[in-house]
Amino acid sequence: MKNLTLENITNTCKGTYHGPEALLSQEVTDVVIDSRKVEKGNLFVAIDGENVNAHKFIPDTIEKGALCVVSHEDLGDTDYPYILVESTGQALLDIAKLYRDSFDVKVVGITGSVGKTSTKEMIASVVAQKYRVHKTLGNFNNEWGLPLSIFQMNETHEVAVLELGVNHFGEMRRLSAVATPDICVITNIGVAHLEFFKTREGILQEKSSMIQDMKNGGTIILNGDDDLLSQMGPVKGSTPVFFGLGENSQFRADHIKPLGLKGTQCTICLPSGDEFTCVIPVAGSHMVSNALAGAAVGYTLGLTPEEIKAGIENYTTIPGRNHLIQTDSLTILDDCYNANPVSTNAALDVLALSEGRKVAVLGDMGELGENELDLHYQVGAYAAGKGIDLVCGIGPMSESLIRGVNDAGTSTKGLWFATKEDFLAAMDDLIKNGDNVLVKASKYMKLPVVIEALKER
Repeated sequence: MKNLTLENITNTCKGTYHGPEALLSQEVTDVVIDSRKVEKGNLFVAIDGENVNAHKFIPDTIEKGALCVVSHEDLGDTDYPYILVESTGQALLDIAKLYRDSFDVKVVGITGSVGKTSTKEMIASVVAQKYRVHKTLGNFNNEWGLPLSIFQMNETHEVAVLELGVNHFGEMRRLSAVATPDICVITNIGVAHLEFFKTREGILQEKSSMIQDMKNGGTIILNGDDDLLSQMGPVKGSTPVFFGLGENSQFRADHIKPLGLKGTQCTICLPSGDEFTCVIPVAGSHMVSNALAGAAVGYTLGLTPEEIKAGIENYTTIPGRNHLIQTDSLTILDDCYNANPVSTNAALDVLALSEGRKVAVLGDMGELGENELDLHYQVGAYAAGKGIDLVCGIGPMSESLIRGVNDAGTSTKGLWFATKEDFLAAMDDLIKNGDNVLVKASKYMKLPVVIEALKER
């Protein structure tokens, strides 16, 4: 890996190297934090989890051929090389920063409360029409995931589209210091992670701190339809540009025409005065916002209107993220990777576009703070107002969601299940051939098992 010799790694981590000096000039072949994935020549960074001491797996990684180990425990005299550091978590970030700076690559940093991954995928689809693009792997967007994504870059890449996800104060600067974006994109300021940030203003403060690590002369791209983001002024001498439906946004969508679950047609207007009509091939009004973000980044990087249009129309979803699955008997909307009230309401909007019976299988939403039960209740009421035929709530907090459904007094039926196993036992009696079924919950609810059961039905 470019620039990742043991000597450079030791210096950047401010560590102490223990081992043969002859190895200091050798480059590692990859940086790994999962001992099960170690291969010959890798650097194993021993990051302890909540319940696991990664250091106990160090001998296994050496047997698998690891070139060196990074440890925050003094391993004493060993017959293999290791680098002793104060914090292996910080060392991972430091090594990623060293590697990121080894490349002449434009970095697009994306954050926000909702839609980071789908926006990342849209931006990558657009930018790939002109450049060789590297993007965040799946949802690898935190203090462990971002470095692992960066380590997959290589010298062929011209643009990196990196997702930055945080849920505590102070995390963003640790991530953005590594990414050092050329372009900063913020999708929205919602209510996700209120348990830790307390207010939307707190969320804005943390998310927008990414801009402090933006390179001089960089571009700030914000959602102009968000009440907080739309009020942001210049930062580090850069005046934000906005995307949205309002007249004040430089990147704007007109003539929006929903096409059911087939997507949305709209006309996208660019600051140059150019405009084009395109079909966003994924359902949901929120996808218009994602397409505008993609257009804004593409325009900033010099793409033509034709290239931007092609990138939007070539967009594809990934499992767990507004992913449409058609089986012989069901239409399944797999959106079960994660959830909060804003994203769940957006998914219900998509489900409401479908033709035929509409079923929402909704699990608990985490990290919502002291108002979590009321927020679940509000989502239930929203589902009833959208004309969903059946809402199945799974988990303790979703009992409030189902109460919100049934208190609404509409024809929507709400059923509550304590566990996903309880729902799966009743599923065959509830789901009918031809149904459109949305599955969505916070990731700790582990509802992909429901998706698999529906696919096999």
